[in-house]
Amino acid sequence: MALPPLNAFRVFECVARLGHLGAAAAELHVTPGAVSQQIRSLQLSLGVELFEKRGRRLVLTEYGTILQRSARKAMDAISRGVQDVAAERSANLGKGVLTISMPQVHGVTWLATRLFKFMEESRNMTLNVVTASRFNFVDWRKADVAVVYGIPPWPGFWWHLLHGIRMTPVCSPQLLRGPHAIREMGDLAYHRLLHEDDGLQWRRYQAAAGVKSAGFSDVYFDDFGIVLQAARDGYGVALSDEIVSQRDLDEGRLVQPLALAVPAIHNYYCVCSESMRERPDVSYFIDWLLAEAALATDSKHRIGQ
Repeated sequence: MALPPLNAFRVFECVARLGHLGAAAAELHVTPGAVSQQIRSLQLSLGVELFEKRGRRLVLTEYGTILQRSARKAMDAISRGVQDVAAERSANLGKGVLTISMPQVHGVTWLATRLFKFMEESRNMTLNVVTASRFNFVDWRKADVAVVYGIPPWPGFWWHLLHGIRMTPVCSPQLLRGPHAIREMGDLAYHRLLHEDDGLQWRRYQAAAGVKSAGFSDVYFDDFGIVLQAARDGYGVALSDEIVSQRDLDEGRLVQPLALAVPAIHNYYCVCSESMRERPDVSYFIDWLLAEAALATDSKHRIGQ
């Protein structure tokens, strides 16, 4: 029997441990549908049922129990190996202090939880975290490394793409009901469009959809956190990406009423000054951060296949 893809076992172990597709999807940062598809593919590959449904929970079958024992041991062994490598590299750096700048919304939804993982793996390093949304707002007198939302180039600085994002409308589930429920692109004309810029991103989105740029009453903010909160509260429709809005979507506070997604004008980048790039602790953190971003992207692609 050919060995199924390794990622399928990672998804299976997560569902087996949590007993719920939604919970596994949240941990893996993908959709429940993508998790369900991976489980179906694994079961077809093995020719057995691994779960049975009891109420809202998924319970392991006899075959599932057998597979979980081996999958759990394998995942534990891989995790220990990665931690050992990270700990050894961190120990070789000696004690250090890093100041990380990050956008507030991105930090809350994606980066902050991963920073705790970094600190667990690198116990001899201390992190100071400050917030700034754009490159021009970063205090480079303090920050060693920054995650910024913008468009390079930035002369005198090294940068690397962290997330290449796509924008799609998000709104409260309540906007899917009523006489002006959002079912197609033209329905946006009955709702407020919420902006974090001068309207360029929305105009680009509607141009890609082939419709006239219009909204019931546009509202402009300079803080994307306020934009998302207004969308959660049902005051309008925002454009967001799966990185920032994944948890809201998973937990039902926001929905994606339309399928079209377009490349964002701006993206998230990891940035530091050229003079800092080769400093051992900065290099270590950047390598770790890029690996985390690549892992998240790879998981989305693999699980979504």
